[in-house]
Amino acid sequence: MINKKILPYVSKPGRYLGHEYNSTIKPWDTVMTRCALIFPDLYEIGMSHQGLQILYHILNGNDKFLAERCYCPDTDVEKLIREKNETLTTLESSHPLIDFDLLGFTLPYELCYTNILTVLDLAGVPFLAAERDDTQPIILAGGAGALNPEPVADFFDAILLGDGEEAVLEIAEIIGNTPGNQRERKKLLEQLGKIKGVYIPSHFKPVYDKAGHTVEIQHRSDSQSHISRRIIPNLDRIDHLKNPIVPNARIVHDRLGIEVARGCTRGCRFCQAGIIYRPVRERTPQQIRELAMAGIEDSGFEELALLSLSTGDYSCLEQTLPELMNRFADNFTSVSMPSMRVGTLTQPIMDQIKRVRKTGFTLAPEAGSERLRRVINKGITEEDLLSTCREAFGLGWKLVKLYFMIGLPTETKKDHEEIVELVKKAKLERDQGTARGKKQINVSVGTFVPKPHTPFQWERQLSMEESYSTLKKLKSDLKLKGVNLKYHNPELSFLEGVFSRGDRRLGRLIVTAWHDGARLDGWTEYFQLRTWQEAAQKCHLDLEDYLRPRSMDETLPWQHLHSGVDLDFLKNEYEKALTESYTPDCRYHSCQKCGLCDFKTILPIVHNRSKKQQESGLPLSTDQDYKKNDSHYRYIVHYSKRGEICFLGHLEILQVIFRALRRANIKTHYSKGFNPSPKISFGPALAVGTESLAEFFIMDLTTPLSDRKTVIKKLNDKLPQGLEVTTVEKHPGKIAQEILTSYIMVLHSPLSDKEKTRITDFSESRSFSIQRSRKGKTTSLDVRPLVRKLRCTKPDTIELETVSIASRPGIKPVEILTHIIGVNKKRALETAILKTGWRTMNH
Repeated sequence: MINKKILPYVSKPGRYLGHEYNSTIKPWDTVMTRCALIFPDLYEIGMSHQGLQILYHILNGNDKFLAERCYCPDTDVEKLIREKNETLTTLESSHPLIDFDLLGFTLPYELCYTNILTVLDLAGVPFLAAERDDTQPIILAGGAGALNPEPVADFFDAILLGDGEEAVLEIAEIIGNTPGNQRERKKLLEQLGKIKGVYIPSHFKPVYDKAGHTVEIQHRSDSQSHISRRIIPNLDRIDHLKNPIVPNARIVHDRLGIEVARGCTRGCRFCQAGIIYRPVRERTPQQIRELAMAGIEDSGFEELALLSLSTGDYSCLEQTLPELMNRFADNFTSVSMPSMRVGTLTQPIMDQIKRVRKTGFTLAPEAGSERLRRVINKGITEEDLLSTCREAFGLGWKLVKLYFMIGLPTETKKDHEEIVELVKKAKLERDQGTARGKKQINVSVGTFVPKPHTPFQWERQLSMEESYSTLKKLKSDLKLKGVNLKYHNPELSFLEGVFSRGDRRLGRLIVTAWHDGARLDGWTEYFQLRTWQEAAQKCHLDLEDYLRPRSMDETLPWQHLHSGVDLDFLKNEYEKALTESYTPDCRYHSCQKCGLCDFKTILPIVHNRSKKQQESGLPLSTDQDYKKNDSHYRYIVHYSKRGEICFLGHLEILQVIFRALRRANIKTHYSKGFNPSPKISFGPALAVGTESLAEFFIMDLTTPLSDRKTVIKKLNDKLPQGLEVTTVEKHPGKIAQEILTSYIMVLHSPLSDKEKTRITDFSESRSFSIQRSRKGKTTSLDVRPLVRKLRCTKPDTIELETVSIASRPGIKPVEILTHIIGVNKKRALETAILKTGWRTMNH
């Protein structure tokens, strides 16, 4: 992603390394189409996104195409790239983005729009599609945000609406059929526009009135008047999901995710995902088992997550969940369901969930009153909520999270009071529970954003002032012991609402704000609303106007983009909201005539409509029954750490090794307690950026190793590039408390006479104190006893030996360069440091 020479200057360099297990590097010249898949946010967010990985494996599974990845860099890296006149590259092969045939951006949420410009600018690609020539890559977008891409439409040559599994191959095929040096952009876009689901923004032109409101969306006479969402009929294909990319650096959702179903037809009237992902298409229990077994074995992940818009609605859950838990219990792999809905939590499901680590239990009432929940078609009662709280606290959960929205249609102050009353009732259930220990209720409140393609798309959004006023009242009323109120920043919700309901005029706003410094707006530490407000003034835009209510006969900016659900259905749902009428789920009731399904190729796929318990073929025990093994076999594993992998931190290296051992099927003992971890002891932490010939860890195994040479080969096959096991030996299991470590440091320029003198003076001294500042406190540390050898062996080379004492502060080689020898920070960071050996101290 970046020139590796700048890694020493980067915070969290693991984001930019690549070399992840199961990532793919294909020969550049052997394919017809080269695709760079870009997630416009930081690595730890983008690597948690399943959609990009799915397309990555599908493209790389075809001999004609290659796909590599890129993520938006943090601001420190952006600055370094500009200072050094570098360009943004892909993680896999470090090819510049400008060299690819296709740059495919995911549009995951509205607050990533300036990140798109950061990537384009660092790649050397003009922001506007109209300004690109035939030599530059095709810029494509897709994802959840593609159903109203109008604020960023001018940045893209083409936009894919809906499912990408089939369409991405068709797009790559058309692009690859015309060699880059013969490619005529206009004709190529004509061909892409014929693919179902592909929207060519340049083929459409919005027309505005004097107030800046859309009155017409013109299209070229030879183009389609509207673009319909692409829908894959089923999720039967699973071959591309069995070898997930395993991150080296820490990411937000660091687990194996399996999509058990796509789509939801519960019909919550505020929910855009419930419209743009329907119909429901479930995987079979057999597919889920196959994906789970293959994915966990191949990746080494410690957690398996069953993913869906509402996992509790998966019709075969009571059959599938216990079997997965039984299969993975002995391997200390947890099974989680991040998205559960009140009303789907049956007793058998609760019995299984209680086997998982009980960190927190999230419930989403959305509204405080029964009346408002009827308006939004939530379909759950207060008793459903309270009984679930009762069960959760009774089964041992210490934390229950309740999520609400403010600003929903027809909402009154009475509904706000009902939020408080419901929280108090939930608190009563908590206090009456029998579980011991401190128990907490977290209340999270967000401002409702009227989303396109939903029954509430015509509604207004609360102003920031209204949101702050309501939140202030809730904060005052919810000052209860054991209740913690959190809320989504109304300023972020305001900008989300502007872009969610926005038109193409906002493209100029995004460019202006970006030039004024807007970056990574989804991160509160970077977001500055003032930047956007000042940019709006420069563009003569009234941002508040985007939050106004719309009349049902008004031309909406996204009107030419069809989700597949009829507009009349949305209007009817809006009327039903006003009368508090319920719309049942078409999975288990009659068709609600939304207009999406043709019942030939597109139709709901539900494998157990009766939701009756089916035989799974395994005993469905409700208690984890770990096989006790009291035998302990301890081995010390020596390994080297060379090249770019040295920029991973100590905790990241631990995670890499844990997963490599699991992939190699080397079973360790685990610690006991709430969060079991492998019984592996590591040597002293190596400073980030330091290479090593002499790292080690000691593992406590359940069975002896029969052939250590085979184990070494197996481990090396499962480790990422740069880590290599050299020997494996039996060991008593204890790490020495004092270790002497040797290093060689090679500077980029010879040492000065003054620096050599400082080395001599230090070696002859009895003490040498340095100052350290951490968490606002400055302490003094005498480092002389920690340095046994410090000498210059060549004009640019230093030999060093340091002492590490368990549970005591140590000294890093870089600190010796800067504090003792007086080397400046930049030169110290550029120094090549190699750990050459270690031995225990004898007294």
